[in-house]
Amino acid sequence: MGYQALYRVWRPQRFEDLVGQKMITQTLKNAIATGQTSHAYLFTGPRGTGKTSAAKIFAKALNCHHQENGEPCNNCDICRAITEGRLNDVIEIDAASNNSVDEVRDIRDKVKYAPTQADYKVYIIDEVHMLSSGAFNALLKTLEEPPANVVFILATTEPHKIPATIISRTQRFDFRRIDMRDIYERMVYILDQKKLNYEEKALKVIAKAAAGGMRDALSILDQALSFGGGEVTLQNALLVTGSVTQDKLKNYLQKIFTHQTAEALDELQSILEEGKDANRFIEDVIDYYRNLLIFKTAPEMLEKEEITEDFKSLAENTDAKVLYGAIDILNQQQQNMRFSTHTDVYLEVLTIKLAQLKAEDSVPLTDDAVQTIKKLQEQLKSLQEQFEKLKVAAKSKEIEPMKTKASTRTKAQHRNTPKVDLKKVYPVLTNATRDSLVQLKGIWGDLMTMLSVTQRAMMNITQPVAASENGVIVSFKYDFLCEKAMVDEELIQALNNGLERLVGGKMTLVFITQTQWPKMRQKYLVEHKEELENSGKDDKKEASSTQEDAVISEAEKMFGKDVVEIKED
Repeated sequence: MGYQALYRVWRPQRFEDLVGQKMITQTLKNAIATGQTSHAYLFTGPRGTGKTSAAKIFAKALNCHHQENGEPCNNCDICRAITEGRLNDVIEIDAASNNSVDEVRDIRDKVKYAPTQADYKVYIIDEVHMLSSGAFNALLKTLEEPPANVVFILATTEPHKIPATIISRTQRFDFRRIDMRDIYERMVYILDQKKLNYEEKALKVIAKAAAGGMRDALSILDQALSFGGGEVTLQNALLVTGSVTQDKLKNYLQKIFTHQTAEALDELQSILEEGKDANRFIEDVIDYYRNLLIFKTAPEMLEKEEITEDFKSLAENTDAKVLYGAIDILNQQQQNMRFSTHTDVYLEVLTIKLAQLKAEDSVPLTDDAVQTIKKLQEQLKSLQEQFEKLKVAAKSKEIEPMKTKASTRTKAQHRNTPKVDLKKVYPVLTNATRDSLVQLKGIWGDLMTMLSVTQRAMMNITQPVAASENGVIVSFKYDFLCEKAMVDEELIQALNNGLERLVGGKMTLVFITQTQWPKMRQKYLVEHKEELENSGKDDKKEASSTQEDAVISEAEKMFGKDVVEIKED
């Protein structure tokens, strides 16, 4: 047989060989040893973390007559046949290319037949999230109640795409990304077994580039061995992974931290000319900033070899705010680079941003904050324009002698004035009390803090003018803001939710303009007075006194004794 890739040669054949998944392997071993296996399993997690390998080991251990403590012997005919992929009772299916309803129905029809050689038939369905919705439906009943000697193992990198009805019928195991230290130790073990030369720093570069995937790490190691003629050196590892040497990275960042923009761009150009991968480069920069930040807060978390005198000096002389701001910029630029073919341009812009970052402006504005500022600026401009119009209208009113024009202006103002629903206003006024109004005024500031920035800008010049236990009348200084608030459902919902939290109950909200409120209040008192007069026909004099007292009492109740002034006609 020709050359085989390292990840195939060194594929785990026992649970104890699976790296970085101790909890999962121990659980599966115990289940096999005690005979408490399930009929269906779901293995999820990033690529190269051991999902398919664990499924094959499980199939061997389940059918091995010589297993010990849940581990297969790997020497019997059944174990060797499964390892070599020639046992008919262990069926591997790639759902990416076999995802139709007909293929799942074929599985459903064959699953009823007893195994030919092994004790259990094991179906390993890889990338199961690729099945169509019809295929999932066809699998559902079989997965719920398979024959006693059938086990399903579903493997996927995207569990969120699997229907909940499928997940609920399986035992789920989440494979996590493998720690960099575990990947490093596994590569050391393999190279020692093969008696090959290597540099420790080279293996650490490969382990970092693998990003938690053992298969990726062994593939990169394979490339480095081929490139170096059977030897793994730091230089070869850097070239294969597209990483940057610590010296070049240090020189680049020193220019950044000393705000030498032109020199930093030169360093960047030198790095890119060597063929370094742009995405790998930005990950190296993020990692360097991360290490600086950790050194300032918890230096014991870093390995000693990472803390050089230059690194220590740089960390001590850099403000933490600068590091926070830089990491935010790096993350944002990394997201932008994923959808662009001109990564060099993004790196140049990134370099300029980082070089110009200082402690006083180190926290960059997010996109949401920028949009909010724009909205506030637009609203401020609108308010200024409205104010200018009001000034012009006031001047024209003073000098306008003609009655017809005054009448026209009054009609125009009336058309622009928001309409108030009396059916909502009167119930609030009928039950309004001074105590309720004082309570609402007391919590109004707290209510404003619960709103978004734009909502708070709209409600900033409002105040409650009357309140009962179940409702509040809110006065707006400007008519156009009142009209806008009346149709803003999100604002009304936010106010209702805030009031419910602050006062403990739902309240009716009534919006009214500052100019409408005195008229509305007077109108209500007059109508209330007439109602009392009509109800006291038997004793006019007494009724007159009573209704006057009632009006006064009602006014004091609504607005407070200190506000109401009684004048004789």
